[in-house]
Amino acid sequence: MNTRPIIPDRGEFIDALNVLRKGRVLVRVSDISGGCILDGAPLYSAHRTLLDYGLIREFHNPQGFPSVRYYRLSERGRDFAERACENWRQRPLLQRLAVRLAG
Repeated sequence: MNTRPIIPDRGEFIDALNVLRKGRVLVRVSDISGGCILDGAPLYSAHRTLLDYGLIREFHNPQGFPSVRYYRLSERGRDFAERACENWRQRPLLQRLAVRLAG
């Protein structure tokens, strides 16, 4: 039985969705944890969830580096991000803080 949570760090996940919906690009430089960069900050666990659920898609970046992978929100991801971020903003501040502390 797999007891791992579907979203290991919900705070990081919602932050990633919020930044990606503004048009930013997720950059994956390696397969290790922290090997993804989003808006200048490392992304530790959200990348796998975003990819597994089809919320991001890789794209070819001709100005990029050859061994680096680049991702944007997919259409499904944009729809999901809008709903998720709106839902997040409607949560009480203490609930959002608890999610950030608990993961």
